[in-house]
Amino acid sequence: MKLFFRQQGQGKPLIILHGLLGSSDNWHTLGRFFSEHFSVYLVDQRNHGQSPHSDEFNYKALTEDLEEFLKENKIEQPHIIGHSMGGKTAMNFAVKNPTAVDKLIIVDIVPKYYVVRHDRLVEGMKAIPLSEITTRPEAEVILAGYEPDPAVRQFLLKNLSRDSGGKFVWKVNLPAIDANLDAIGEGMKYKGKFDGPALFVNGKKSNYFAAGDNELIKKIFPQAQFISLDTGHWVQAEKPQEFSQTVLQFLDGK
Repeated sequence: MKLFFRQQGQGKPLIILHGLLGSSDNWHTLGRFFSEHFSVYLVDQRNHGQSPHSDEFNYKALTEDLEEFLKENKIEQPHIIGHSMGGKTAMNFAVKNPTAVDKLIIVDIVPKYYVVRHDRLVEGMKAIPLSEITTRPEAEVILAGYEPDPAVRQFLLKNLSRDSGGKFVWKVNLPAIDANLDAIGEGMKYKGKFDGPALFVNGKKSNYFAAGDNELIKKIFPQAQFISLDTGHWVQAEKPQEFSQTVLQFLDGK
């Protein structure tokens, strides 16, 4: 699958992978910062942003998409940042292709099975009658019945777009995402290890990390380093300066 991406900057390639129901747009500001040091590729994963839609939606497909992306764009030995679902894509890619990655940064996700946590958000998005609403505030009122946090609602509503006739449509492939939520909760699809440098950044207020997870990570990523920031699950959005400096120090080997 030919993925949509934005490229900026020069130097060592740095690929950034968004999470479920996100897109490359979410990383625009941080991408601009990192582009002062690297050649940054902000990628829309399948069924998200401006990338193609498909009924197939699992980590095998996402990993193969990333392999194809690197090959098509002649990218070698990139650093990879992945948040949540993007982090699992990055981990699977690194384990399957352990010599193809330089350094790995995984944001608030662990290589294990999770009970689906976005089902309520998807239900809220499905509840919005796109053919009837005329404004984004109308959509947000409906979404508020499913998600109390205004920041999360705004994050989800970034997926709203208008078609050529002016009607609202979802940029994400909501039916495919809804049908495959369990697959996105799965753990690793590939066996093996990534022996390169890896940084795992988690939010102290997030519940995606649990006791014993560091040991689990170390079995697959022996060189893993760990750092916690005072955030929830969307670490990079809640503390962008701390996050970017943490990542830069790691990538610079400091």
